[in-house]
Amino acid sequence: MENKIDVLGLGAVAVDDVIGIEQYPPVDTKEAIRSHERFGGGLAGTSLVTASRLGCRAAYCGALGDDDLSLFTLREFEREGVDCTWIARIPGARPIHSIVIVEQSRGTRTLFFDLSGLQPPPEQLLTADLVGRSRMLFIDHTLPVAAQAVARLARQAGIPVVADLERGRDEALSELLPWIDHLVIGIEMGRQLTGESEPKGIVSRLLEQGLPMVVVTKGDQGCWYGSRESGVFHQPALPVTVVDTLGCGDVFHGAYAAGLARGLDVTLIVRAATTAAGLKATRSGGRAGIPTWDAVQAQLRSLEPPKKV
Repeated sequence: MENKIDVLGLGAVAVDDVIGIEQYPPVDTKEAIRSHERFGGGLAGTSLVTASRLGCRAAYCGALGDDDLSLFTLREFEREGVDCTWIARIPGARPIHSIVIVEQSRGTRTLFFDLSGLQPPPEQLLTADLVGRSRMLFIDHTLPVAAQAVARLARQAGIPVVADLERGRDEALSELLPWIDHLVIGIEMGRQLTGESEPKGIVSRLLEQGLPMVVVTKGDQGCWYGSRESGVFHQPALPVTVVDTLGCGDVFHGAYAAGLARGLDVTLIVRAATTAAGLKATRSGGRAGIPTWDAVQAQLRSLEPPKKV
């Protein structure tokens, strides 16, 4: 099929206004702003930018409007080489808008987000032809009905589905889970889904529930991953000096999707995703530190090998 897409994404795109302050103020007081920058973000958005920067053809299917936030998102996608052909322009639609407060003295962040303009793409865009153009599909929890529709089409076409979920279990997510081939989540989401507290238990429980492949990330402790056939492994994180963790999880997902689209084995996919997320943490902003594929390969030798647990 012509115009093959390596990674097709459907889900959250965001505009992050990152405000730096010395320390978070008590209630009813004032604090000076030390920095203010605007970045593109969002689970699907940053994952697709990552895949594109790693050398894959990435495309976004979604809905945006004509407001400043939408235009900023489109410019960022175009600059990063993300295909915008399947973005519907709908009045009133816009990206998620996030205000991120970074407490510079401690390196912490607090994120406030506005979902009021988030809209799914029109049903006529969600076709078997579009999904069939892709080597793999990336979805997240923000548009569960549309995500399930395209995941069903992917399953029918034999196209793997990678998913990121960041919200507790509800009916829509329960209906989405059976269509996911590679579930990549943070540890807090894993605890919500399973009731287990430790990463190995979370991976094992989700595999028992029928997920083919599960990855649970835990920041600077690395990730735990496995399948029913292989068992569970622990991959340590890349040793780096952390500047900003904003977007690290999304970069992990994008690198994982890129590795899958490249046809790599799961161990190398996890190692590449771990390396990409670690390199991103050395730069501020959600996307500025996203590495190239050559940079990831150069750092792989610094990464400890995974161990079965």
